[in-house]
Amino acid sequence: MKTIIVTGGAGFIGGNFIHHLMAKQALQVVNLDALTYAGNLDTLKSLRENPRHQFVQGQIQDKALVTQLFEQFSPAAVVNFAAESHVDRSIDGPAEFIDTNIGGTFNLLECARAYWSKLATDEAADFRFLHVSTDEVYGSLGAEGLFTETTPYAPNSPYSASKAASDHLVRAWHHTYGMPVLTTNCSNNYGPYQFPEKLIPLFIQKALTGEALPIYGDGSNVRDWLYVEDHCSAIWRVLDAGRPGEVYNVGGNNEMTNLEVIETLCELLDELVPDSPYRPHNQLKEFVKDRPGHDQRYAIDASKLERELGWTPQETFETGLRKTVSWYLDNTAWCQRVLDGSYRGERLGQG
Repeated sequence: MKTIIVTGGAGFIGGNFIHHLMAKQALQVVNLDALTYAGNLDTLKSLRENPRHQFVQGQIQDKALVTQLFEQFSPAAVVNFAAESHVDRSIDGPAEFIDTNIGGTFNLLECARAYWSKLATDEAADFRFLHVSTDEVYGSLGAEGLFTETTPYAPNSPYSASKAASDHLVRAWHHTYGMPVLTTNCSNNYGPYQFPEKLIPLFIQKALTGEALPIYGDGSNVRDWLYVEDHCSAIWRVLDAGRPGEVYNVGGNNEMTNLEVIETLCELLDELVPDSPYRPHNQLKEFVKDRPGHDQRYAIDASKLERELGWTPQETFETGLRKTVSWYLDNTAWCQRVLDGSYRGERLGQG
């Protein structure tokens, strides 16, 4: 049975990816997560008694711990989701983003390289290090064009700059040391288990309680939306068949303005929560001052992934959003424990 180390596996995408992996019977997963504010063991509740899932609390910056995990579990692959990822938080406090996203990735690469260099020839050839990144490293697009794997990097926030730096480290470890690395750059994810500071789950919760839905600027910023399960299937496909040293963009083929996303969400809530006292939920929209360095448009060209590995997204934005809203409506206890802080044994402050 092959073992995969997944870092950041109690987070949104990492947690969904672990559920995706656990559906594959021939895999054991070692889940390393620091359990910062975005790490939530409630996401993994159904796996607590599963012997194929081993949870370890710790940081990817911890050299001794990461080295121990490699020695103890002899993984066939590492998938690195561990990252500070919220743009607004990076503007308010960039230091943690530098520490985790750059320093942590460096440490993980070095520990992986030390382990990989001692493997037998056939095991070393099969080993993979997959680094999960973002389309935000490419900067902002104009009205036309798409991000490709060769688009020059132009990060515009502390978050995207830290992710860009980590991408460069991964590339360098391949070209300098020959490590069999892979990088994926994805567009905006949405779906179950997303921490409710991100747009879609945040606005679901606000709309259900009749709070204002704050829209940055005029709401014209464009994003390509990717359902998280589609993203997980893409990562697995790249891990299984991607060419070492390559970068693969993962997109949902769903470009929408933030305003269109919010209006579609409100219409769906009107339908799925017909007894809400706040219908029509569109009346809750409120335009607020734009945030600093807010990129205007992201759009992913995922044709390389389709051409080389045969992957395409299965969900449209409409089908994925319906699944997402339905999940949040059916999992109010999960949401409440995040909102009141009890998921981490404390109450979150206001603001």
